[in-house]
Amino acid sequence: MTVAFSTALSGISSANERLRASAANIANLATSNQARLSPEPTNVDQVPEREINPANEVVEQQSAAYAFVANLKVLQTQINTTGALLDIKA
Repeated sequence: MTVAFSTALSGISSANERLRASAANIANLATSNQARLSPEPTNVDQVPEREINPANEVVEQQSAAYAFVANLKVLQTQINTTGALLDIKA
């Protein structure tokens, strides 16, 4: 039963990290020489993005918020389904 919930909880955690990284990027706009933070692991061969684009960060924050809400709905559906199954079994 906990395996079914772990997928939604993992998605919620991922969306939270994306939102946190994007908020940190917005907060660091005023500082110079600040590399863009990303929640995804980076490839060692890849040079990190140096420029922070506020428009991209706003889109990233909205996308993370939608992913967060979608995963909450999945979790809610899983809880309701589990409750219905328990009612049928009892």
